[in-house]
Amino acid sequence: MASPFDTTAPAKTTRNLMDLRRLGGNALTVAIAAPLVSGVLLVIYAWLLAQTLGRVIEGGEPVSAVAGLILFLGGIIVARAILAMIGEQAGTIGAETIKKSLRDSLFSHLLAQRHALDLRPGSGAVAAALIDQVDGLENFFARYLPAMIAAAILPIAFAVILFPIDWIVALLFLFTAPLIPVFMALAGWGAQAATDRQATALSRLSAHFSDRLRGLLTLKLFGREADAIADVHAASEALRHRTNAVLRIAFLSSAILEFFAALGVAGVALYVGLTFLGFLGVNPGLTLSAGLFALIMAPEIYSPLRQLAAHYHDRATARSALAEIEKLVADPKALLSADLSRPNMDSTSAARLDASGLTVRAPTGAPVLDALDLDLAPGCSLAIMGPSGIGKSTLARAIARLVPYEGAITIGDRPLDAWAEPDLRGTLAYIAQKPRIFSGTIAQNIGFADPDADSVAIVSAAERALVTQFTTGLPEGLATMVGEAGYGLSGGQVQRIGLARLFMTNPSLIILDEPTAHLDPETEAQILDQIFAFARGRTLVILTHSPSVAARADAVMRMAGGKLLPTPHRSQPAAAKREDRA
Repeated sequence: MASPFDTTAPAKTTRNLMDLRRLGGNALTVAIAAPLVSGVLLVIYAWLLAQTLGRVIEGGEPVSAVAGLILFLGGIIVARAILAMIGEQAGTIGAETIKKSLRDSLFSHLLAQRHALDLRPGSGAVAAALIDQVDGLENFFARYLPAMIAAAILPIAFAVILFPIDWIVALLFLFTAPLIPVFMALAGWGAQAATDRQATALSRLSAHFSDRLRGLLTLKLFGREADAIADVHAASEALRHRTNAVLRIAFLSSAILEFFAALGVAGVALYVGLTFLGFLGVNPGLTLSAGLFALIMAPEIYSPLRQLAAHYHDRATARSALAEIEKLVADPKALLSADLSRPNMDSTSAARLDASGLTVRAPTGAPVLDALDLDLAPGCSLAIMGPSGIGKSTLARAIARLVPYEGAITIGDRPLDAWAEPDLRGTLAYIAQKPRIFSGTIAQNIGFADPDADSVAIVSAAERALVTQFTTGLPEGLATMVGEAGYGLSGGQVQRIGLARLFMTNPSLIILDEPTAHLDPETEAQILDQIFAFARGRTLVILTHSPSVAARADAVMRMAGGKLLPTPHRSQPAAAKREDRA
């Protein structure tokens, strides 16, 4: 394959790849040690085989006299086969462990950066990074890394062992073996660049295909499905051409290795043959056993280099894959050194919400929120009213870090930067006007808020959100399957499933966008009882059109002109309401 010695990949990516080794644990250590132990057995095997043949051919001993050696040689063959199997299996286990740890860290990072899901890069490219690019790391750890270490140690060790046997053969190996990587490097300079282009083409194809799938209905409505198919075909053809370019370089480097390896083996055979024929007097005392040992070891000197070259493409693929992951998601080294575990949600205190000069602009540049100010004390509830389209949902999404904004937002004592994301999990719970429902059971959709929750907690949350009012009439209850985007459910049922997710969390700040918009008055009253009971000791913001919902809050503000305006004083003071609920 291509040269293992090109230097075109960034040094940082290479260091990150090597840093990931520690995640492989003992399995990866076994995978690295297995070829080295097999190399030791190979030397023993070659020596015993040479001695056996020497005793039978040169010494004239019968085969029965060396039967024990033959059996021992058979045992070494079996042991090396077992070592090869163990090494391959251990390498796969170690690589899978690394992939799982990396995927967990990347996915946790994406959850902490949920606002970025609405921005670039596209979800198709991110999905390709988490699936295809992480898979591209497997063969680097399972095959290339053990082969690289074996290639660095075994050829030199074999040459040193040969020095006492015949120093000419040893020097021949020491001089020819380094020439192989040197000449291969000349062919391998472009291999990494070609592999980088292939990885980029794969990410672009994934993003392109995902984008066309999302817009499939629009494309069909405008009669552009044929153009979309042609675009996808062109992107796939570009990937095919880049893949073929990588393979051409790989095959060229493989041919170079085989050429120089053949020259080295032929040189040893020629030297041993001419010495036995008496044409060379450098080592006239060379015995048949010693000559056979040198000939048996000759191809084995180059075997580790062959293995390394055969898996070099795996290294180039891994480098390119890791570079794509760093570009599209995050630096894996930084993620793995950070604590990305779920936040501690055992205790909660109400959080103060402060927004100063908050501005969010529409794609046209017009401000939806215009230097908005908000200061909500811990433990208070605020209802924000206003006509549809005035910017209430935009305010909620800005606080939840789902849209870019200008200005300053502070939750508790944590100031939020518009792009540098603190992890808000466990601090903020945001239930949108249209909660996202995915294909699965109702229980799975509720448990999405807390993957570690048991069935008892899910049932309790469903009861508090009155989900069980409509699931008790279903044959499978909470185990009933629902379709993507809530297919098969009414708007009110979707709303209640979203609220059930709220009851699975333990936030300091709650933001609810029209939580009772699709509910009848009786159900609305029951849901509001549960919401405000849950919100005791927490800060609550409710966006609503309903005066009955707003009447329950400590304070009411109205949105107009991109700002929040206070409403006239109401009959029951906010402090009195808090005391009544307490």
